[in-house]
Amino acid sequence: MTVTAADLAAEALFVSDLQPSQQPTRDEVAAAVSATVARLGSSGCAGSFAHEFGDHPETALRRMAWVREILQGIPAAALPRPRD
Repeated sequence: MTVTAADLAAEALFVSDLQPSQQPTRDEVAAAVSATVARLGSSGCAGSFAHEFGDHPETALRRMAWVREILQGIPAAALPRPRD
């Protein structure tokens, strides 16, 4: 399966510690995505995403909507590329 930079960024932001209530800036979002990808790798982000979505389905849809909305404002060049 091919993972795009946008997919990876969404999974990484979803499992990051960043919260909507923090009202993060673009730079903070990009930094959180990069740090999460560096820590977990592409497959780790996907696995953690699936685990969190499964454990918390009642909040997962709301969080993913926030993730997708906030990532629309981040240029693709600022997102990490899948590497594993």
